[in-house]
Amino acid sequence: MADALASQLNNTSLGGANTDAKWKEQINAPIKDGRPQTEDVTATKGLEFEDFYIKRELMMGIFEAGFEKPSPIQEETIPVALTGRDILARAKNGTGKTAAFVIPTLERINPKSTKTQALILVPTRELALQTSHVCKTLGKHLGINVMVTTGGTGLMDDIIRLNDAVHILVGTPGRVLDLASKGVAELTECPTFVMDEADKLLSPEFTPVIEQLLSFHPKDRQVMLFSATFPMIVKSFKDRHMRNPYEINLMDELTLRGITQYYAFVEEKQKVHCLNTLFSKLQINQSIIFCNSTNRVELLAKKITELGYSCFYSHARMLQQHRNRVFHDFRNGVCRNLVCSDLLTRGIDIQAVNVVINFDFPKNAETYLHRIGRSGRFGHLGLAINLINWEDRFNLYKIEQELGTEIQPIPQNIDKKLYVYESPDTIPRPISNPALTQQTNTSAGPGERRNHHPGGGNQQFNRGRGSYRGRGQGQGQRRGAHGQGDRFGPSQGHQGGNSQAAQAL
Repeated sequence: MADALASQLNNTSLGGANTDAKWKEQINAPIKDGRPQTEDVTATKGLEFEDFYIKRELMMGIFEAGFEKPSPIQEETIPVALTGRDILARAKNGTGKTAAFVIPTLERINPKSTKTQALILVPTRELALQTSHVCKTLGKHLGINVMVTTGGTGLMDDIIRLNDAVHILVGTPGRVLDLASKGVAELTECPTFVMDEADKLLSPEFTPVIEQLLSFHPKDRQVMLFSATFPMIVKSFKDRHMRNPYEINLMDELTLRGITQYYAFVEEKQKVHCLNTLFSKLQINQSIIFCNSTNRVELLAKKITELGYSCFYSHARMLQQHRNRVFHDFRNGVCRNLVCSDLLTRGIDIQAVNVVINFDFPKNAETYLHRIGRSGRFGHLGLAINLINWEDRFNLYKIEQELGTEIQPIPQNIDKKLYVYESPDTIPRPISNPALTQQTNTSAGPGERRNHHPGGGNQQFNRGRGSYRGRGQGQGQRRGAHGQGDRFGPSQGHQGGNSQAAQAL
């Protein structure tokens, strides 16, 4: 069907002929990403972006962003979405879902109109920032205004910004509903309604807000839902609010093929020692380490820095401006390791991350799937390591059964070809200042401790702001988090007993 619809668009395109190859010579394309990719993104029908007959200005943004050919989810979605039909799409994390709905949304925007013509809803503030960045990057030649609005930021600032023309509004449900209820965000003529991570947006905490937001939209709106998992609540929403949606399901298996998964049985008090062993043995470009509580996030970040490794942290109890700064700096390669809660499990796309570590094992398969999907993005290779205690063994078995995957015991030596690239300096990053990433453009070798703090010298635990910041040489000692006990035990590997990972590696 995608091929047929693409053919129909040949006669209805507003973008003009894209057959003239000379315009491509003017494109400032980034360095080509030469990393091998899995069939998650390479098993395509052979279509090119030119086959969708979209505007040349949009094509320029696509190629300048480093896109080369559409992924399977993009091949299936874009031609159907361009016709205005409702879409229910299910695909793996990291296979190009965001661009699959952003590209047709941008194509259908009329920049001459001052009306808001598309609303994109996401469940988290970080994902809203990332999605708006994708919209702005791909649509930079279209003259389209994109605005992001989330909770935790000044409402008055958003009201002032909406006085100007906003063609695409990206945000979290609660804040968008506030703006719509006040009559500031005018959605009565907004024809496109997109929900990314739809399973989360249709959970009980968001459903009442989504229902209210839909009442502000015209009845003939286009609704597009995207997610990696679709529980029964999604079917209920489809039956009530979507008109004959085109359903796309590319989930022949749940986990990404490029991610190698291991587990290590380790006692709770041995976990920091085990993590230190992993850091000393693995070649990490960037890593994300997940904990199950905000308190453990901060404590572990402090421990990692005491071990001599650079580390940021992020969780939901931080101020939004601090979360934004941590997210921005980590994306730009300022720091090698990020400790976080499940705040960053959904949709966050950081190409340089090649290792994910579950310091605390998740309770359910859905959370596990989203966590490990932070590595191995867009068909590339990644490594997921799970630290398992005795109580976690039941969840491990349950998650393996539900996902239809096998998590292997950690071997004595992990083949670097499973997650390390010969030229990591070519891994694309959304860099605005190359100096920020000069220190992190290669993977840390085994045992190499990199402290990437702009100030250099001694470090200070920046409690509540998500980072250990550098201080000038000789300006005092590192300060620990006040009032927090050493709950993870000794950090230098002097514990009694042995952990499986320490033995294996």
